[in-house]
Amino acid sequence: MLALITGGTSGIGAAFADVLAARGDSLVLVARDAERLRAKADELQAAHGVPVEVLQADLAVRADLLRVAERCAAGDLDMLINNAGFGLHAGLLAEDWSIHEKALDVMCLAVLVLGGAAGRAMKARGSGRIVNISSLASWIAQGHYSPVKAWVRSYSEGLGDELHGSGVTVTAVCPGWVKTEFHERAGIRTSSIPEWIWVDAHKMAAIALSDVEKGASISIPAKRWRVAAFLARHAPRAAVRMVSRMLTKSRA
Repeated sequence: MLALITGGTSGIGAAFADVLAARGDSLVLVARDAERLRAKADELQAAHGVPVEVLQADLAVRADLLRVAERCAAGDLDMLINNAGFGLHAGLLAEDWSIHEKALDVMCLAVLVLGGAAGRAMKARGSGRIVNISSLASWIAQGHYSPVKAWVRSYSEGLGDELHGSGVTVTAVCPGWVKTEFHERAGIRTSSIPEWIWVDAHKMAAIALSDVEKGASISIPAKRWRVAAFLARHAPRAAVRMVSRMLTKSRA
């Protein structure tokens, strides 16, 4: 199997790459940093002996996005994992909205463009898996990150409906707190989050891939997160907003 992973050199993307390579799958890794790309490819090839193609691209740059879309449209991908993203620490009232624009480019527009390119090619072939990384935050109300990830989840269900019966499935993966460098790079304080809430990134990726293979439209890869998602969906919205405010203050 051949899988393309955006943001494949760190965090959740790297965990997916590790799990897929360990089971013998070939990879195409997409990321901005050429040095980290080459290092990750060398690591995976040395550890598992699998072919790893690298594609340096910044998905916020239109020309780079179109190059990755062209690769997705080539027709040889069995799986696309739209993982590239970053934490949003800027408030919704900030005068400088450039970071919000970049978030939409990387975590919404790129997901749409790459999902469409891969989806068309996979539909023509009659098989394929599209995986979009959403978040448990998509059910709450934290700044801009929650609506961005809510869009990813809703988009995934819509794309899945369009591809229904084609042999191509679409899964939105909605992780909670995963042990990666994501929070540190985003400047998010996590000391107030209990240790039992965290989940190992490789364990999360393995569970998510199992859900993908079953054709699940939504994957919440931990029992504790499934409980949290159930509460967020069914609790009064006023209560959800209150919890969201508490979480935002705890990370400030």
